[in-house]
Amino acid sequence: MASTADFKNGLCIEYNGQLFTIVQFQHVKPGKGPAFVRTKLKNVKTGRVIENTFTAGVKVNTVRIERRPYQYLYKDDMGYNFMHTETFEQVPIAADLIENAGLMKEGQIIEINFHAETETPLTAELPPFVELEVTQTIPGEKGNTASSTALKPATLETGTEIMVPLFVNEGDIIKVDTRDCSYSERVRK
Repeated sequence: MASTADFKNGLCIEYNGQLFTIVQFQHVKPGKGPAFVRTKLKNVKTGRVIENTFTAGVKVNTVRIERRPYQYLYKDDMGYNFMHTETFEQVPIAADLIENAGLMKEGQIIEINFHAETETPLTAELPPFVELEVTQTIPGEKGNTASSTALKPATLETGTEIMVPLFVNEGDIIKVDTRDCSYSERVRK
């Protein structure tokens, strides 16, 4: 248990039966009336941010979340299978807990957030950028663009299709932003 005086950014609390992390908070002491704490809370599972006001001194349940490095092994009917990099423990993770799972390739290290008391996996986060090879794309033709931001579809080595600039060819290695599944830059070989 913690009170509103213990609030800090990144603290994980239980609110309305769900887990939230505090993104932002502000203690307010108006000239008239009781003090309160204005917060922005991010849902751990969905990522949705809500605003809430707590009366000063209110008690809330804190939850311990642990981030652990895991290596992606393979996908089967149980979901995506990962191995802890130090203990070699294997754990299956459901696809809905991984954002942009189509950008993972075997052997890649990702961070999995666990509820410390129950050992339940909550979310799996890819690094902000991954480097993948373009396995299939149509050749770009010079002069068929009206603007400098012309894009074409490209299939990556993981099977995911994204839009890339016309100068990207098959066999090129590109950096992909995992947050929005977009092309970032071409990587020099």
